[in-house]
Amino acid sequence: MTTTHAPPKGGVEFFQGTLAHSHEIDNVRIFDTTLRDGEQTPRTSFSPAEKREIAATLDEMGTHVIEAGFPVNGDAEFEAVRDIAESTDATTCGLARVVDGDVEAALDAGVEMVHVFVSTSDVQIEDSMHATREEVKANAVEAVERVNEAGAIPMFSPMDATRTDDDYLVEVVEAVTEAGVEWINVPDTCGVATPARFADLIARINEHTDARIDVHTHDDFGMATANAMAGLEAGAEQVQVSVNGIGERAGNAAFEEVVMAAESVYGVDTGVDTRGIADLSEMIEAWSDVTVPVNKPVVGDNAFAHESGIHAAGVIENSDTFETGVMTPEMVGADREFVLGKHTGTHAVRKHLEQSGFTPTDAEVRKVTRRVKDRGAEKERVTVADLRRMAREMDVDSEEVRA
Repeated sequence: MTTTHAPPKGGVEFFQGTLAHSHEIDNVRIFDTTLRDGEQTPRTSFSPAEKREIAATLDEMGTHVIEAGFPVNGDAEFEAVRDIAESTDATTCGLARVVDGDVEAALDAGVEMVHVFVSTSDVQIEDSMHATREEVKANAVEAVERVNEAGAIPMFSPMDATRTDDDYLVEVVEAVTEAGVEWINVPDTCGVATPARFADLIARINEHTDARIDVHTHDDFGMATANAMAGLEAGAEQVQVSVNGIGERAGNAAFEEVVMAAESVYGVDTGVDTRGIADLSEMIEAWSDVTVPVNKPVVGDNAFAHESGIHAAGVIENSDTFETGVMTPEMVGADREFVLGKHTGTHAVRKHLEQSGFTPTDAEVRKVTRRVKDRGAEKERVTVADLRRMAREMDVDSEEVRA
């Protein structure tokens, strides 16, 4: 394989993605909202020190925008946002409702971008905000104008865009565009979009604004990343993501999934140093107290793990056989694992034994493999230490260094 681009990833090789020659996506900017929407995960809260470390890591990895928080939401939140704005090179963003106090708090915190939002779906306008469509539009315009006046970058979100009346959504988009908005974020607030329909929505909004388009997708039906990529295909330039996909309800499009889909499938250089993804994921898992499922794409324990004998044998020969062919564990700072259990084959057992200093015969490998399978069938975990013990009990020749 030949490389399709050479971003500053410390020599880690990226291969031509499956869509690399289609030019479906030309540019992907990463807007991380782990510290804002991610922290809105029920029962999750980051300390100021944790927020500082998360922001520093995202910054070092090359994240374009860090949404540091909701400054009006108390003194501690305000100080955390201001600290991040002062200490990072990435564009720092603060969230604000289209309310004077919110906007002023974000500006006072020193952020470079103010993300103003207001509900535009009738159900939220009427039953959450208790307002009218005209009031919503007027407040949105006023907030964008205030951010512009202060010299910050205005981003506007029509909250619940995917459940908003199409004609009214266009009316609001045109109004904030005339007010000078630089970014329009299109949020699938309740996670009801599908890729094709979300792409159509982005394309339609693009026809009514000269602002840059950003997307924010939720995972209520497991389509957040797919919807985000569809939005990019339709003309969006930036995606709002959170590490491990944490966030309200079922969470957001995941940082690691969007970045690696862009890099490995579409062949787009995001500018993110992907080697830090595994460590970043572990950091967020520990501090958010939200466990990463073992089958989570990119960062789950099983993302690069193999137990099946056929799969393990193929991967030992050539990882492209039963992995993606365009994403390796090295790209994300992870390790490949050959798991021992009921489905283990002789190739994986031999590899583990040889790595442990044993020189087994074919017959010995088969005997050890049978014991591993039998133990795995009883739903018992088989470790490399167990494998070494089995080999010693069978007097397999060894150069093993014993403690």
